[in-house]
Amino acid sequence: MSQISASRRLFLQQLAASAAVVTAGLGLSGCDDEVGATFDHGVASGDPQDDGVILWTRITPAAAATLKIDWEVASDASFSSVVTKGSFVTSAARDYTVKVDVQGLQPDTAYFYRFKRGETVSPVGRTRTLPVGAVDQVKLGVFSCANFPAGYFHVYAEAAKRDDLHAVVHLGDYIYEYEKDGYASQDAVALGRVSLPAGELLTVSDYRARYAQYRGDKDLQALHAALPFICVWDDHEIANDGYENGAENHNATTEGDYNLRRAAALQAYYEWLPIREQDPANPLRIYRSFDFGDLMSLHMLDTRHIGRDAQLAYANYIDPTTGAFDAASFQADMAHPDRQLLGIEQTQWLQGQLAASTATWQVLGQQVLMGKMYLPSPLLTPDPTHPTVTFAEYAVIATAFGTYQYIAAQLAAAGNTNPTPTDFLNAGMTAEQLTIVNDPAMQAIISAPSIPYNLDAWDGYAVARETVLGTALALDKNLVVISGDTHNAWANDLKDLSGNQVGVEFATSSVSSPGLEEYLPGEDPLTLAAGVQQLIPTLKYANTYQRGYMVLSMTAQEARADWYVVDTIKSTVYSMTLDRSLRTLPGAGNRNLVAV
Repeated sequence: MSQISASRRLFLQQLAASAAVVTAGLGLSGCDDEVGATFDHGVASGDPQDDGVILWTRITPAAAATLKIDWEVASDASFSSVVTKGSFVTSAARDYTVKVDVQGLQPDTAYFYRFKRGETVSPVGRTRTLPVGAVDQVKLGVFSCANFPAGYFHVYAEAAKRDDLHAVVHLGDYIYEYEKDGYASQDAVALGRVSLPAGELLTVSDYRARYAQYRGDKDLQALHAALPFICVWDDHEIANDGYENGAENHNATTEGDYNLRRAAALQAYYEWLPIREQDPANPLRIYRSFDFGDLMSLHMLDTRHIGRDAQLAYANYIDPTTGAFDAASFQADMAHPDRQLLGIEQTQWLQGQLAASTATWQVLGQQVLMGKMYLPSPLLTPDPTHPTVTFAEYAVIATAFGTYQYIAAQLAAAGNTNPTPTDFLNAGMTAEQLTIVNDPAMQAIISAPSIPYNLDAWDGYAVARETVLGTALALDKNLVVISGDTHNAWANDLKDLSGNQVGVEFATSSVSSPGLEEYLPGEDPLTLAAGVQQLIPTLKYANTYQRGYMVLSMTAQEARADWYVVDTIKSTVYSMTLDRSLRTLPGAGNRNLVAV
């Protein structure tokens, strides 16, 4: 580690120096010697293997042309020891992006890379290949949901400063597709972060322009230059709440054929991210595995587009005349055996990967929450016959009924089986609590069923979840699921329908997208977090209001998550702190969340 750290220090110095070189001159070599160009969007690496890695950059030409870009990889930041080099021809057909699949590298080795066009040199990037054989430790930075207009990317900046991470895992929503005044844009003008282009993204040029804006962010550039990325998309790389043949944020009448929009989005995605295409004939096939020696197999999944059935919606089960919720139909649709989230092909692939891997840990890198997140329905208002309550109000109601039941049991044990209101008051119950328990409306609230809070997550695909959990349990695997999407940080014990402990879920917060504090503005975030942990037995940690990232640390003895959060994304002055750490231990008698 000392050699890597020393090289990294030199790399950081080189990176700072190279920033001044990026726009210093106009290169005069390549397919069109008369066209100058600059490296405005930084460099990146990704999809590391034990002997190779994808290298990426984009060159901005002064005029339309076909350009030849040279690249080189070295074992040191000063490039005195170049191990391989070559050239790549790019043009407007691929938005002037450069993507090279470099092979023949050594395992578990740090390399430095750069691109050139004549005298114009890109920033220097640092990457690292995967280890083989016996591996003591792996550390990954885990990120999700970066909304450019919502605030600054401080989370990326802080992670880029670390020297102990092997790679970055990005779980999607790398960009957002909304128009300039759309989601989370209320502070965009003041922050100087108004989305480009102005309209919602529909065409390949739209998506390319949005990627260019994001990749112009210096904090994102710094993280890409520091570490290889292992990426998967979520929904906003195409459109909100996507599924196999459509999306919530797509109107075919006004926005055209969804398949054309998706094809345009995927083209830009593969152009702009350092990712290795798994099947050029089927760009939706993004799922793939990465082996970190004998310690960990990371299986990156697509829970969003390739095989997902459309999301269920509570509103579709409410009788428009009576307002009653048709629970029987809802449950029948939820439990339908053919309802898919991964799709049959991807599910079978995952089962094969889990069966074949002998690594200590099996990690699923995917988008949406897998843990069972059921909350009392009055908190979620799927049934208008139940009054809506806040978490704070529900806590008061639940405390009143809990106190009533406790006192009733105590009185019964003393022989008083028909207590009067005075008996309850004399036993310590307040008049307000007694009024609550005698109110039919309050009785309806406390007796209402608990239901999934988010049907877009695995909760809306219960059979698919049981298939994955059942596979891990049957194969006796140490399962860790890492998740994004919700903009909040969570940690769940993963149990199957029979109550068997199967594994754990660590879910990262967002880089900048707002969390539950925006959707529940009247709730105190600490009360909310405590409330949901009390109501959901398998939930061991929740942070519903701060942005951040997660570090996943794997050893043969434990899998640990550390959640780091920033105090603001709305100011250039901020601080980052460690909010919580949890771990799980391997073995059939463990595989649940425990304190560090």
